[in-house]
Amino acid sequence: MLKRVFMAPDPGRLRLRFAARAVLGIGLAVMVCGLAGHSLVGAVTGGLAALLTLFTVTDATVRGQAVTTALLPAVGLPVLAAAAGLHDHPVARDLAFLAVVGAGVYARRWGPRGHSLGVFAFMTFFVAQFLHATPGQLPELYAAVLLTVLTAAAVRFGLWCYERRLPPAPVPAAPGGGGLARVTTRQAIQATAGSAFALVVGQLVSGQRWYWAVGATWWIFVNTASRGETLVRGFRRVLGTFIGIALGLLVVLPLHGAPLPTAVLVAASVFGIFYTAAVSYTWMMLWVTLLAELLYGLLGVLSPGLLALRLTETGVGAVGAVLAVLLVLPVTTHTTTDAWIQRALRCVHTCTAEAAARLAGDGTADPALRVAELERLLGRVRLSVAPLVHPLNPMLGRKRRARRVLALLDDCAREIRGLVVVAADPEASHDARLAAACWRVEAAVEALTEGGTGHVTQPAEPPAEPALAHLHGLERALSDLAEPLRTPPGAGLVGA
Repeated sequence: MLKRVFMAPDPGRLRLRFAARAVLGIGLAVMVCGLAGHSLVGAVTGGLAALLTLFTVTDATVRGQAVTTALLPAVGLPVLAAAAGLHDHPVARDLAFLAVVGAGVYARRWGPRGHSLGVFAFMTFFVAQFLHATPGQLPELYAAVLLTVLTAAAVRFGLWCYERRLPPAPVPAAPGGGGLARVTTRQAIQATAGSAFALVVGQLVSGQRWYWAVGATWWIFVNTASRGETLVRGFRRVLGTFIGIALGLLVVLPLHGAPLPTAVLVAASVFGIFYTAAVSYTWMMLWVTLLAELLYGLLGVLSPGLLALRLTETGVGAVGAVLAVLLVLPVTTHTTTDAWIQRALRCVHTCTAEAAARLAGDGTADPALRVAELERLLGRVRLSVAPLVHPLNPMLGRKRRARRVLALLDDCAREIRGLVVVAADPEASHDARLAAACWRVEAAVEALTEGGTGHVTQPAEPPAEPALAHLHGLERALSDLAEPLRTPPGAGLVGA
């Protein structure tokens, strides 16, 4: 887990910049709330709104990100009003919360923008429960949300918009379908059912902090597309929460809400959330738990009993998610894994062709754009295969095959990155053997992807030229992939 966070590739230091900008944007947003004379409740609301603004908006282009950011208050403010207005009407409040859960998950069918707006709507309702917001506080909370979203947007799109210097990163499209065949539809029903269980049981555990259970169920469903992915994410959420609570007892509880050290740790937690989100859900949850503990410390309600209650409610939410994915319209792992692997392999070929064209003197070829797409696709492959490589998976044969596939796909990505670096060198020249090597890579990909039955040949000894050496490495990795992807025949990677 440590290696995954600190040794994971960070091309262009994008994760580092993403995290550093978050600390700057959220810090400035909270300062704006302070200068506007908002209370601690208003500052916390604004800080969380700024965090969501910087974290959840993932459109492929800067313009798309700006449009989605502008729409966040239009979704969040009505939800905030409903949550505060229903504060004294528990039944209506609970039904409204479940409706927000279902709509938020269903909105993912419209891609990154729907996902962002769904998350913002859910978290707005959640924050209202977290702070026990009432109608009388709405003017201040409205102002805090608007000010902080505007401040975060100014940082993201004005002060530090590093995305403008990057090619737009393609977002892998989710599997299609209609009706109950659509994954987002099935997951909306699952998330609502799981959240209903978490809400009822969570209230039996605690009439004050029940929303933690619903929040756990919700976040377990985020960025998952199969039963296996959801189960693994639930385990990682509980593990990250447990570690975060243990650290909170040692680090946060002794502070007793002291402003200066708490502010420093809040900044560190925000950085940790953004820096680790892409590589380890367990680590991200550790930092989220620490951030929640620090906020409760500022509010003066943090205690060992409260931390134990948070762990219990998180467990309730995880159970709700597990029951939902097992019993309500389950989406099996094998329906998604092979498709993502095939898309990643096709992207490997496209990256190779773009790099070869660049080496041949084509100035319009941009392999760096394809590398970004490959990294995203490999992220989806890792997420989909995670249930198979989990330590608790008893199917050792499938676990070994899945690990082998991931390792070889990582080899492909490493060779692609090296090839792109060589192609970017203005002194690099075209070698006539590149075309033949690219043809062999194309043939290997076609043999490994859907419907392919051709033989994947083992390459000869690697040449000395850097570009050809990277192509040779690609050929070898693709050749080695043939065995784990084709055994047992017809079962794909994950089997039935």
